[in-house]
Amino acid sequence: MTTKPKLGQNFLIDPSASLAIVDALGDTSTATVLEIGPGKGAITRLLASRAHRLIAVELDPTLAQQLSQDYPQIEVLQQDILTTDISALAKPEKLAIVGNLPYYITSQILLHLFDHHQAIDRAVIMVQREVADRIAAQPGTRDYGLLTATTQLYARVDNLFTLPPAAFAPPPDVHSTVLRLTFEPRYRSLGVNPPEFVAFLKQSFAQKRKTLSNNLRFAGFDPEKIVTAFEEAQIPAGIRAEALPLEGAARLFLALRETSEG
Repeated sequence: MTTKPKLGQNFLIDPSASLAIVDALGDTSTATVLEIGPGKGAITRLLASRAHRLIAVELDPTLAQQLSQDYPQIEVLQQDILTTDISALAKPEKLAIVGNLPYYITSQILLHLFDHHQAIDRAVIMVQREVADRIAAQPGTRDYGLLTATTQLYARVDNLFTLPPAAFAPPPDVHSTVLRLTFEPRYRSLGVNPPEFVAFLKQSFAQKRKTLSNNLRFAGFDPEKIVTAFEEAQIPAGIRAEALPLEGAARLFLALRETSEG
């Protein structure tokens, strides 16, 4: 069967890469695995015989039908991962997730996973190399941003390996990197409420060229309270958001909340 690429699809055709991705997911013999965008089944083929239970979410109806025919032992859901209730699929155990994420909605998919973080144990995902660099970046580097901070609020990130365009058909214009996310939410240890703190992070990174204090003023925080909160959180006044580790951002968030409430 010949399938024309739709929806930004680039199909993995390197068998060794498929094997490495599945191996990175670890032992799945007792696990429920959710595969995002299985496409033509390069990874599905391996997981079908390894996973205790495999659920494949594929938006393309032609590909979904072919997967159902080729692998009758797995569950194929022909739907959009962004509207999939991941938590409902996890019952009774947490999910292991694997997928080659479409480049144009990588951030949206990650945020959707974080919304269902309590249902996920780990994820091995393939993303554009530049996006992977941002996700795994360290504070103080140019790549550190909102996506970095949000991801690292919910998971530990390991950069595993990078694949060239030739590993895919049709070959994309970019390299792809495989990451492993081990879901270890930090919001309790940081003492923050996730939705409120993520909203604060969005305000902090609104304009990367501006200082953090200027971004917070633009977001509507009182200038005097910003100064007080920076002093209480022991944050340098002229710092930019990308230079502030998650722990410091949490301290500032809490100090601002206390200052505003006071």
